[in-house]
Amino acid sequence: MALIKVDFISESLMRTVTINAIVPIDKLSMPGMPVREKKPFKTLYLLHGIFGNYTDWVTGTRIQAWAQERNLVVIMPSGENKFYVDNPLSGDMFSQFIGKELVQVTRDLFPLSDKREDTFIAGLSMGGYGALINGLRFHETFSHIGALSSGLILDRVLHSTNDEVMPTNRRSYYESIFGDLDQLIGSEKDYKALITKLKKEKADLPKIYMACGTEDFLLEANRDYHEFLVDNQVDVTYVEGPGAHTWEFWDTYIYKVLEWLPLENSSEGVHSGNVGKK
Repeated sequence: MALIKVDFISESLMRTVTINAIVPIDKLSMPGMPVREKKPFKTLYLLHGIFGNYTDWVTGTRIQAWAQERNLVVIMPSGENKFYVDNPLSGDMFSQFIGKELVQVTRDLFPLSDKREDTFIAGLSMGGYGALINGLRFHETFSHIGALSSGLILDRVLHSTNDEVMPTNRRSYYESIFGDLDQLIGSEKDYKALITKLKKEKADLPKIYMACGTEDFLLEANRDYHEFLVDNQVDVTYVEGPGAHTWEFWDTYIYKVLEWLPLENSSEGVHSGNVGKK
């Protein structure tokens, strides 16, 4: 498969950005193997966690092999510790970038389907939050959301102080990302408020897959959101498994996300796929 690094100028972020793209266009046709029909690819936009970048998923998991098996294009941008939300004051319009610009640019670059049912978004930790927020905000674009060990930390953000040792846990840092924290609940950065708003509008919500490790510090927040989704009759699959906030857990569960998505499951590379079933 082709692993492609792309640099382009983003209007939403007002700078040059870099993405990785897995594009399975160079598969060898072996005797007796099915030949892929020439048609636009289904696409997964895959978001990393805090302190990461566009290389994380390729180096931390076996996503390349599994995308190859399923004829899936995977687009991996950088979130720059900004939680994938819009901040007009700083000019970091990450939500617009993820939900609109990145989708359009990659569709212009690669042979991607423009159908909602073929377009998915997923992420881990900060990226799990970003996948939920942007998958819901741009529900007309994304049909499925995968959220692993999601950073559902709004309660922590609201009660934060500037006494924290870690700079990214301080109230001043959260204000630089989310803006006025008094306006956060009920906004487009609030994962519960988005559900309430879309349900009221009778919108076609994406299907959601959530997973969290039983030793993960974000477990209770993920359980709470799962209960909220169930109470609001959202189509959600929720899974817990052994593990903490680690790549071992995410490697296991990104495979399960791919099993859950409506993808091809080619007979090519079956051995490597079976390795991922833990």
